[in-house]
Amino acid sequence: MNDQKKTNASIYSDAVAVIPGGVSRNTIFHKPFPHYVAGAKGCMVTDIDGVERVDFANNMASLIHGHAYPPVVAAVTEQLKRGTAYTLATEIEVRYAELLCNRCDGLEKIRFVNSGTEAVMAMIKASRAFTGRHKIAKAEGAYNGTYDYIEVSQVSSPDNWGELDHPNRNALAHGTPPAVLEDVIVYPFNDVERTLRLLDENASDLACVLVDPIPHRVGLFEATSGFVEAVYAWTRKHDVLMVFDEVITFRTNFGGKQADYSVKPDLTALGKMIGGGFPVGAVGGRADVMDVMDPNKNPLPLPHSGTFSANPITMTAGYVAMHDFDEDALLALNELTARTRTSIDEAIKAAGIPMSITGAGSMFRLHPKTTAPVSYREAFQGKEEKAIMTRLLDHMFYKENIIMVNTGTCMFSTIIGEKEADRLVDGLTNAFKVIGPDLKQLYER
Repeated sequence: MNDQKKTNASIYSDAVAVIPGGVSRNTIFHKPFPHYVAGAKGCMVTDIDGVERVDFANNMASLIHGHAYPPVVAAVTEQLKRGTAYTLATEIEVRYAELLCNRCDGLEKIRFVNSGTEAVMAMIKASRAFTGRHKIAKAEGAYNGTYDYIEVSQVSSPDNWGELDHPNRNALAHGTPPAVLEDVIVYPFNDVERTLRLLDENASDLACVLVDPIPHRVGLFEATSGFVEAVYAWTRKHDVLMVFDEVITFRTNFGGKQADYSVKPDLTALGKMIGGGFPVGAVGGRADVMDVMDPNKNPLPLPHSGTFSANPITMTAGYVAMHDFDEDALLALNELTARTRTSIDEAIKAAGIPMSITGAGSMFRLHPKTTAPVSYREAFQGKEEKAIMTRLLDHMFYKENIIMVNTGTCMFSTIIGEKEADRLVDGLTNAFKVIGPDLKQLYER
């Protein structure tokens, strides 16, 4: 550290010398440099250059009450005085497990881990341990974390995605073992007929069918009841598990998005907001499936541990955050988000541009499309569409001082009010004027 005044640019010049690309997670990278936080409170974030912005990203949906939520700060401060991690159990883990299991009918037992990726990974391993099978099925285009198997076909494009009846299995990271691709079945989200046909072809080897009920990268639209019920019925017939990734979607309903369906998943992965602003993940579900991790079993089907799993800081913060995100808070947040979404729809119509909006609960996503997409391939953006969305996001960030997720998505927090929502609508109205001519031209070709 030196005494020279720090700027976003100067810190980044230091960062690239010691961190690949200057960042530890690509989602925060901005050209020509990322912006470094000086402080944040509520729904406002101030960067090192003194620019204050309204935060509609909330660390990729993980801050349900915004930044520095006072009840979490107070509770965590007290816990810090007693220690941050032990090689002993803590009561808060038990109380928090009770809170989540009482909240969601699909959770009979639960285990805590340290990220959404780790939760999905543990869920898949538990499915394999319970069924004795090795293959999994996941949706084309879905982001379910950074585990080799769940990265398959995450960024499939027209150049490599193949026929819809049999989507190609494409690796994300260079050097992914070919055997990984062989153990993943890629299905088209919400397409009942094609999905069941693909599952039929692999029935004897499948451990689980992974469903994200509102997959962000696919397009942030909901899994239909017909799709979820058809997958559930198929898994009952073939002794396969249906598992949900609710790392993001748990915020949409008091009992998670799964509460909207007539059937329940066998296992559920959680993360993001359940950490109260701290790193977290959890996997829960049917007691008999979860018991593959019970250390009392001999032999033990799935040894499972983690140095910081269920650490008392995260458990304390998560408990307070979720306790306060009760049904009244959830309904109020969803209602504000719905009103904002309606206003944005009106702004799109007034601008006369080919833009649409999808989402559910307290989150929505903009698409440079005439009509709202209902599949990954419809939602896919070509190079020119991506460039236009980048211009929109840059306008919002630099001109309107509003932070959105880099897909054109907003994830509301309870601290956001009508004033901030109106500011978002006004900012987007201005942005539509900026990108409108080029967007119209693109669709008039």
